[in-house]
Formats: sequence, C-alpha cells, structure tokens
Amino acid sequence: MEENQSSAGKFLDPSEIISNLDIENGCTAVDFGCGPGYFSIPFAKAVGSEGKIYSLDILPQALETVISKAKNSGIVNIETKRVNLEKDKGTGLDANFADWVILKDILFQNQKKEVIIAEAYRVLKNGGKAIVVEWNQNDSMVGPSQDIRIPQVTLEKMFSDNKFIVEKNINAGDYHYAFVAVKN
Repeated sequence: MEENQSSAGKFLDPSEIISNLDIENGCTAVDFGCGPGYFSIPFAKAVGSEGKIYSLDILPQALETVISKAKNSGIVNIETKRVNLEKDKGTGLDANFADWVILKDILFQNQKKEVIIAEAYRVLKNGGKAIVVEWNQNDSMVGPSQDIRIPQVTLEKMFSDNKFIVEKNINAGDYHYAFVAVKN
C-alpha cells in the first residue's frame, strides 16, 4: 500500500484505518458529518454490496460530492441525508440501527459535542462501535488551531461518560488520533 506521505509527515489514510477495524460484510454504518466522503466511500467498499452507508452532513455541497464520488466509483450502497447533528436525535434515524458510526474531524468543530456523542450511542445497536478520528495536539502547519483541538484523553472520557467502552487506539498518521468505542 502506498503511504500518503508529505514532507511534513504521514497524513491520515482512511483505508488503512478501516483495515484495522473488524468490519463485517453487510454492516450498516452512519458517517456523522461525512464531508466529501473521505470515510464514506472506502467504508462503503468495506461493508460490501450487502451493507449500507448513511452519509450525513449539514452542507448540501458535501452530500452532492459524496453522491458524485459514489457514482464515479460504481458504489450503490450509500444514502445521503442532510441533518443537523447538534439537535436532539438529529440524524432522524431509528434507535439501535447501526453497526458502526464514523465521527471523523467533527467534534472539534461543534459546540454540542455531548449531543452528537449521545446520538451516536442512540443509533448504534448494542455492541455497535464508533470509530472516532480527531486532530491530535501536535504542533503542525495543517489542521485547526490548537485551542479548538480536543485532547484524546478528554474525548475518550466524554465517550466513557456516555456509556461507551473505549476498546482500542488506532494509528491515524502524524496529525490525528483514532480510537474505537463500543456501545455498552
């Protein structure tokens, strides 16, 4: 596998992270704040044609990009939905619905982190897992300012306080951290 390497360091590789997860064919995953599909597209491939990805974002342009990328890649198991994750039950999805929730670089940019984490818990099946990826605390020329980045220990505690069990850490390159949290 070719590394996504810049002169400044190794950047996040969604496929590499996904390869470290126990994703079963036929799973259902929800990508909170999917953006342009950075995780939605490779996750859709990982769950196979029997699986389903729900790509959620507040920005219509992001959802249009996901649709375009999926179409160009021949992926048909992605459904997009415009949502506001900072509202109670903001996904509009049923409870105990998903095997996975993807939270990539979303929590640092939202004020209502607890609402988003609670919604992840609500939509996950018992034993379902969240893959959480955020900017680390290392000084770098890329990413958001240091004052809005969330230390990993702080975010892990937020998940633990919301009835998740932090299962494992995953290498996410030089600029991010990642961990898997299981709905208890």
